[in-house]
Amino acid sequence: MSFSAEVKEELSRQCPPARHCQIAELAALLHFCGQYGLDKEGNLTIGLQTENEAVIRKCFTLLKKTFNIDTDTVLNGENKEKLIAKFGELSAPVNPLLLKNACCRRAFLRGAFLCCGSMSDPEKGYHLEFVCAQPGQAAQLVEVMRTFSIEGKTVLRKKYNVVYLKEGAGIVDLLNVMEAHVSLMNLENLRILKEMRNSINRRVNCEAANISKTVQASTRQIEDILFIKEHYGFSRLPDNLREMAEVRLEYPDAALKELGEHLNPTVGKSGVNHRLRKLSELAERIRL
Repeated sequence: MSFSAEVKEELSRQCPPARHCQIAELAALLHFCGQYGLDKEGNLTIGLQTENEAVIRKCFTLLKKTFNIDTDTVLNGENKEKLIAKFGELSAPVNPLLLKNACCRRAFLRGAFLCCGSMSDPEKGYHLEFVCAQPGQAAQLVEVMRTFSIEGKTVLRKKYNVVYLKEGAGIVDLLNVMEAHVSLMNLENLRILKEMRNSINRRVNCEAANISKTVQASTRQIEDILFIKEHYGFSRLPDNLREMAEVRLEYPDAALKELGEHLNPTVGKSGVNHRLRKLSELAERIRL
């Protein structure tokens, strides 16, 4: 099962206790993947455009809880009037009056994700999106997410309006808002492991780069010192530079701090670097 399917499976098992929250989630299910129809007798029917059985089960569970409508109940008379009065045209955004409370907005986002949401495998990258048929639906999703300080972005993809999040922190916040707590913890564990791997890789790369720079610098220094020895002679060097040249040749792989500890008296890294630079400058003058 994909990570996205795991999130939906968890959300499908969530059922808010309050009726107003149940209505908000049902509104999302109907507006994002539902449609009205008529049977042969002219009675109202409800259809769901989804291949996810969990969404269908959730929708009819909420219909039963909120309006006492069974799957085999004909929607006529009072039931028909109740539904149309509550939810209106399904291609339009959900009535804002149904989303006044924060708990209802949580339920709305949960229902929307069940219908038109998806999430990439967090092992490969962070991407969560809602694919909306109508621009008004996308705008409402962005607005509702913003009430929880989650900034969704919108892009037009073919004929669909897509609301998406690409930051791991924003996706974690949304999972928390939708109350997908198990999925949230799984994602956080993956984020921690991923960050640890990235941190280790950065450290290894940094150390490798430092080692490479040290080796290159050491090689240049030794070349300069050998050139001075052959074309100028150590005996003509000041005592501090002669000692530095001899120590560098004796310890070709040593770092600056270690080289300074072999001098008498010992010298710090800046002092060692200063002497080696003087030797390199002398080698350049001799080459000229």
